[in-house]
Amino acid sequence: MDIIQKSKTNQRRIGLTGGIASGKTTITNYIRKHKNIPILDADKLSRELIKPNTYGYKKILDYFGNKIIDNKNNSEKEINRKLLRNIIFKNSESKEWIEKLLHPLIKEKMIEECSQYKNNQTIVLVIPLLFEAKFENICTEIWLVKCPKEIQKKRLIARDKISEKEAYESINLQLSFEEKRKFSDIILDNSDNQNKWINTIRELL
Repeated sequence: MDIIQKSKTNQRRIGLTGGIASGKTTITNYIRKHKNIPILDADKLSRELIKPNTYGYKKILDYFGNKIIDNKNNSEKEINRKLLRNIIFKNSESKEWIEKLLHPLIKEKMIEECSQYKNNQTIVLVIPLLFEAKFENICTEIWLVKCPKEIQKKRLIARDKISEKEAYESINLQLSFEEKRKFSDIILDNSDNQNKWINTIRELL
């Protein structure tokens, strides 16, 4: 049975996505607090898939070498995720390689976790790179967070302590909101008034 067949379901699987620093975590936290709905996070799965001694960990070390290990106060020899992000941000070939390695593993893991909640009518899948990684086929509907680039930029600079230039480059690495909108079912407007997306969620969940 291939991954597409395994993902077929009558369950409502909401794929929540949006640009970097668009407010996905804030919206996810709201759903977690106010709705009794399981939430699966692709970023969390990604971190688990590169823990020491996993398949992903070994492949990354083979490719990048020991320079990718976080040696500072780290007896477990974990991967330095910040260094890894910086490398793939500046090197398109490395970025493509890591995506080819991790995206299928994350998708497979997410499908496995969905099956653990097969008795739940609805689950939320938080997938930042939903379109870029082609995760559409495991979702029954897609919710896209809307957020102006200027707000994204300010949040990124504050969160990651990076320059304005680096913030814009990070934002522009992803598909534009306009492109994502074409393939989304629901828009959660996180532009200025939080009540907009809260009201939308209350209506739909």
